[in-house]
Amino acid sequence: MPRSASRVRTHRAVTPWLFLLPGLAVVAVFSLYPVLSTFSKAFTDARTLTGGHWVGTANFRDLLHDEQFWVALRNSLLYVLLVVPFTVLLPLLLALLVQKQIPGVAFFRAAFYTPVVASVVVVSLIWVWMLDDRGLVNGILHVLGAGPVDFLGDSWLLLLSAMALTVWKGLGYYMIVYLAALGNVPRELHEAAAVDGAGPLRRFRSVTVPAVRPTMVLVGALSSVAAFKVFSEVYLVAGPTGGPAGQDTTLVMLVQRTGTGLNGRVGYASAISLVVFAVALLLMLLVLRADRTDRKEKY
Repeated sequence: MPRSASRVRTHRAVTPWLFLLPGLAVVAVFSLYPVLSTFSKAFTDARTLTGGHWVGTANFRDLLHDEQFWVALRNSLLYVLLVVPFTVLLPLLLALLVQKQIPGVAFFRAAFYTPVVASVVVVSLIWVWMLDDRGLVNGILHVLGAGPVDFLGDSWLLLLSAMALTVWKGLGYYMIVYLAALGNVPRELHEAAAVDGAGPLRRFRSVTVPAVRPTMVLVGALSSVAAFKVFSEVYLVAGPTGGPAGQDTTLVMLVQRTGTGLNGRVGYASAISLVVFAVALLLMLLVLRADRTDRKEKY
């Protein structure tokens, strides 16, 4: 083989990797290395200023007797159970609403999407102001003759308020996802269903939902993982302590609280992080498995 042909073949094999090298380096440094480091430190007693020693599964055994861990796990699972159904259904209804070509619909699309681009810190502070004892919501309740509600002092009301914030902030994003899916639904299907006498509700169940089902599964999987890994909303609404007596702490908040500071228990926090990863992966697989099983039963 001529030397020039060999060089050309070598350049063709190497050149793509040279273009990928900067991106691969960034992924390796900021994604791959932290993941591998978390896995390794989960089996040590590492702290912020010390490397730690191998302790095997001691951190995971300690989790079983950590009351704060079970509280955080309960809150994270409740977040998934209560937030995901609203996150899957409400954006679809909003997408159906703003899909219609009516005057002023562009304004409503922008209004629904505004919370997505707004800073979560700013949005959370606004919600805290509205839900305060002297805030807007209690002011309206006072005008209506109802007593003030301690949204930020009661642990359950505080957690539900953070869930409402999460749902409200994610509506616009998932609405755009559904709009893209609805744009691929043939109009002829709705027209044929209307000719057969199907009303709006029947067309929604028989035409719209089956057509956007893959998108609903995608939204369900993404929102499940996001809800289980929630941090900012609860942290900003409940405060660093996780609400009254820490009863609103989530797993990611527990990781942050345990693994930071000069004496942070990095090894223990890494073990909690592995639990978060495992449960989040399990939730996503369950959503995909449920969808696959439902399809098999139908077909």
